[in-house]
Amino acid sequence: MPQRWQPALLDSQLPGGWALVHCRQQFLADSNGVLFPREWLIKQELPILAEHGIGHFDGDAIYLLELQDPFDMPGCSWQSLRQFMLQGDAETFKMLGYATQIGTWARQHRYCGSCGEPMLHFAGERAMHCPRCELHHYPRLSPSMIVLVTREDEVLLARSPRFVPGVYSTLAGFVEAGESVEQCVAREVREEVGVEVKNLQYLGSQGWPFPHSLMLGFHAEYATGEIVMQVDEIEDAQWFSVHQLPPLPAPRSIARYLIDLYVARRLGLPEPALLE
Repeated sequence: MPQRWQPALLDSQLPGGWALVHCRQQFLADSNGVLFPREWLIKQELPILAEHGIGHFDGDAIYLLELQDPFDMPGCSWQSLRQFMLQGDAETFKMLGYATQIGTWARQHRYCGSCGEPMLHFAGERAMHCPRCELHHYPRLSPSMIVLVTREDEVLLARSPRFVPGVYSTLAGFVEAGESVEQCVAREVREEVGVEVKNLQYLGSQGWPFPHSLMLGFHAEYATGEIVMQVDEIEDAQWFSVHQLPPLPAPRSIARYLIDLYVARRLGLPEPALLE
């Protein structure tokens, strides 16, 4: 079955197509959704920072309009990317996740970080080009790991003060310079909850557009240590039985996938699929 969303580099000089309006992790939407006739939008005098052709949805060309500031339009409202993750269909979320990463990159690379010169689109590539010092800037990805630590029928889950009240999740952290992902798993678990892990198993990855991470998912077995929570990072951390879990992250997240996959394997249930 062909995918509804297919990212691609499109020429923004071509007419027609549909457009998404994005500003700081939010999308403009009306009663019909987030896609607007592109040529009509361009006539609305929006405070546009950049336009990018980002791909096709159901075969139609899709363009992204990145705005300087949110713009009020009658009959429309701004909706966060997280709202679409929770409520929208999977293909729409993949499209919006890709769009928000391109929009964030466009906003953050209007000027060269080396000499301060205004950046220009580089023809034929998803890149910004500095005409003075010849630097190219491509959309950025920040590698990070996310891991479920287990002990027989128990899973180690924690919550950050930033989480929705009551929700517990897996442990995660960014890979540091010069560090392997496996080293990052061991370090972050040690720093956040004070325990050591063993037998790491890579389970999959997911682009995480909040705003530009690539989450590498692992399962790890508990080795030694008692839970000691990292001050200011971890509000609570506990071992939970697979038979009695707390409120969990959103179903489309890789965090939820890691938990659901382990529970399914322990209880002999059908294994879930990861939204890639």
